[in-house]
Amino acid sequence: QQTAAFYGSEQAQEKVEDAILGIYQALVEMRLPFEMVHDGLLDEEHTRPFQLLILPNIAALSERQCEQLRAFVARGGSLIATGETSLYDEDGEKHSEFGLADLFGVRYQGSRPGPMKNAYLRLEWPAEGQAPHPLLRGFEGAQRIIAGVNWQDVEPSEPLEEKPITFIPPYPDLPMEKVYPREGPTGIPGVYLRRYGRGRVAYFPWDIDRVYWEILCADHGRLLWNTVDWALEGRRDLYVEGPGLLDVAVWRQAQSITIHLVNLSNPLLMKGPLREFLPIGAQHIRFRLPAGLRARGVHLLVKREPVEWTEQAGELRFTVPSILDHEVVAIDIVVDDANRPG
Repeated sequence: QQTAAFYGSEQAQEKVEDAILGIYQALVEMRLPFEMVHDGLLDEEHTRPFQLLILPNIAALSERQCEQLRAFVARGGSLIATGETSLYDEDGEKHSEFGLADLFGVRYQGSRPGPMKNAYLRLEWPAEGQAPHPLLRGFEGAQRIIAGVNWQDVEPSEPLEEKPITFIPPYPDLPMEKVYPREGPTGIPGVYLRRYGRGRVAYFPWDIDRVYWEILCADHGRLLWNTVDWALEGRRDLYVEGPGLLDVAVWRQAQSITIHLVNLSNPLLMKGPLREFLPIGAQHIRFRLPAGLRARGVHLLVKREPVEWTEQAGELRFTVPSILDHEVVAIDIVVDDANRPG
């Protein structure tokens, strides 16, 4: 709200809300449980439950808020930010440097004139026999993808160990004989990746989130998903694999853990009205139980039937055979004294 009011103002939809909606869309498609965090509640008490914070062009941040975000990452949380995040103070006054420059590992140099047209990102594949960077997963065989239209000129404040994608500046798209890059590989990072304290930080100096909401390019979605997985460092607890589009939420009660699966698969998804339910097929679920707990039963509360399940090394596996509108999975839990922490 602070960024929308004091930075976005009359352009809040384009500068703020579209970036948030792009991240929201990507996380739903990723089937990753998430919550919205208020920018006034970034203290340790309110951020302790989270493994990762995502700041989609959250430009207006106070010094106190920036310090709270530093502390979150230093404690082991990870952070993904885009665009002009922290370039303005809480009143919308522009700084000469990002408030989170030390987290991002960059120095601000200005903004490229925009909107850019016909700009690309070069995918930096390693030499044969070497493993590609995790951010390139799923892009095998591709050499470039399209970039965004708004780009912040930054330079690294320290040597970069990882450059999985680099910037290809705009060049003409017509006439045909002039459609070619005007320079070779630039080495300009399309994302800045680094470790800070016990956490990881990824900073995109361009509007990947806003552009994703505008055109829903699958490449941008995959890049966002891969970045989230990289930032979580294998700490993701839930995987749901199967057809369709699902909104996934998880919460824990005293004697159970509940997984909500809401079927959003519908041609009218972006408009709101839902004229009919389109059922989706089997959803294969892997869920890592919290340390010190084990399952004693799994039930589908909408279908009102139990589910066959297996548990190995703390990971629960089962299949929901189909979903019409939504399904609620209830996992009955007990304390595992043999594996209780401490």
